[in-house]
Amino acid sequence: MENRRKPAPTAATLDINCDCKEYVVDYLTKSFPVRLMAVFTDENGNARSEPMSDENGAPVLCRSALAARDRMIEQLCALPPIATALDAIIERFGVDQVAEVTGRTRRLIVGRDGRQVLQSRSPRANVAETRDFMDGTKRILVFSDAGGTGRSYHADLAAKNQMRRVHFLLEPGWRADAAIQGLGRTNRTNQASAPLFRPVTTDVRGERRFISTIARRLDSLGALTRGQRQTGGQNLFDPADNLESTYAKEALHRWFGLLFAGKLEAVTLSRFEELSGLRVEGPDGGMVDDLPTIQRWLNRILALPIALQNGVFDEFLGLVEARIDAARQAGTLDIGVETIPVEHYEVLTDTLLRTDALSGATTHLLELEIARALKPLRLERLEDLYGFSRARQQLLRNTRSGRIGLLVPARSLLTDEGIRVARFELVRPLKHGHITADQLEESNWEPVDPTEFQRLWQAEVDDAASNHKRERLHLATGLLLPVWDKLPSDYVRVSRISARDGRSLLGREVPLHCVPELCQALGLEDEHSFSAEQTVDAVLGTGRPMQIKSREALTLKRSLVNGAQRLELAGWSASRLDWYKAHGCFTEIIRYQTRLFVPTTNAVAVLARLAGQI
Repeated sequence: MENRRKPAPTAATLDINCDCKEYVVDYLTKSFPVRLMAVFTDENGNARSEPMSDENGAPVLCRSALAARDRMIEQLCALPPIATALDAIIERFGVDQVAEVTGRTRRLIVGRDGRQVLQSRSPRANVAETRDFMDGTKRILVFSDAGGTGRSYHADLAAKNQMRRVHFLLEPGWRADAAIQGLGRTNRTNQASAPLFRPVTTDVRGERRFISTIARRLDSLGALTRGQRQTGGQNLFDPADNLESTYAKEALHRWFGLLFAGKLEAVTLSRFEELSGLRVEGPDGGMVDDLPTIQRWLNRILALPIALQNGVFDEFLGLVEARIDAARQAGTLDIGVETIPVEHYEVLTDTLLRTDALSGATTHLLELEIARALKPLRLERLEDLYGFSRARQQLLRNTRSGRIGLLVPARSLLTDEGIRVARFELVRPLKHGHITADQLEESNWEPVDPTEFQRLWQAEVDDAASNHKRERLHLATGLLLPVWDKLPSDYVRVSRISARDGRSLLGREVPLHCVPELCQALGLEDEHSFSAEQTVDAVLGTGRPMQIKSREALTLKRSLVNGAQRLELAGWSASRLDWYKAHGCFTEIIRYQTRLFVPTTNAVAVLARLAGQI
């Protein structure tokens, strides 16, 4: 019997473009200014403009504007498709490696033959994708707000996949609570290791506007939910990331001043006013009093060309970081509560500072000895992060201490006078910081060959990995509000000491040299006795003088003599000068005045002898 049914037609090949061009083209079509404007003078003599119409009331369009709009749309449609982040990740790694936990019911994927396939996703697809990721079948997980509630993606000890999570924060949006909800999916209890959080931005500086909003709202969220700043952010962001802070507002005001004075390199005053539409110069030729707010300024910067954006932001961030560095060096940078993880701690002394008469709550000053496990930067990780073999990096060794460091170019600072200060990042095995070009020239850092650099770096890493760093600190804890004004105002640092065994202490750190002043302010006798080593370290590190207990009222202070820092004794009597010299001190006549110094090389031994024999 003959089969008369017609064969099924060949399935059409899909050619679906899912990029964002459609929205941009619609926006240009509807919102691009193409209507001519008529200029008139109002009753106050001010020039105004209004849309122009012909005698029939029809709008009059500008031919050049229409041509510019059509040309822009033509160029936009000629660009290759721009995939969304989710689709780009799936296309790059494949559906066999990427688990998707979102609210999408359908998705467009590219098969092995290169053809597009429209795939339906049932509500149970998210459950299966989560299971595949936690079992290790799929190594990559992408989840949205729809997959950020009621699910856990951490390195659970009960799951097969216990590898450390690296959480990329992509397109966080504007809601800080939603960002916290998403971050909490990979950082939970009963986990094999804590995740690494990495906020993702592009090299377009204006995008920092969005990271800034999240950073500010995370800080505010922490203050509202748990009564302490930085609880939400947990130091995920640097203070310079918050572009709406006090430092940023002060920097913006100075930026406007430099712009008005013509001391900026990125943009001139006239061009900035033309491109941004913001007024900085008043009708009288002076700078206006009501300058734009930082939120308005940030929004207008986003409309500038990318190259100009980057130039403006580099100069602005140079002003911000200069203020933050100054506050950090002065000890006044408020970073909220800082968690200090330690292996263990021991309370050496516990001094009762105050007892509240109504509630009975107490305030204590604890002297702690903490032991930290050092986490040095390994050589392989250094190469991945900075690439020490690159031409712009410098391999250095400190001739005085023998320590090793990698010098990396960093963003220059900008002074209030508009002068650029060249700056570098100095990366060392146990810490990193910034150093200016002038400081580098005056320091003891000298170039070293690559082979010696790698040997010394590895030696420091091996030494640090096998030892714990022990240090002492004083922590004011308990009811602090009644004594807050007695604590040092130039050193505001609230810390949580968290030990591996689960114990923790929360309080405000008190520098060693401020302990006697605090006890005196509260009417207490200072029962703390500091070792010679503690005294020397405190004076050299802070520059603040300290009293030395002896028969004479001696004061040890740091003095700059002939370009070098020295330890000087004050309060000694001339009749005992030979006694001091016999026990290791030396004198020098400066401006017809005899001054007594303690040699810095063996200052601890000299002070110990003086304290025991005077």
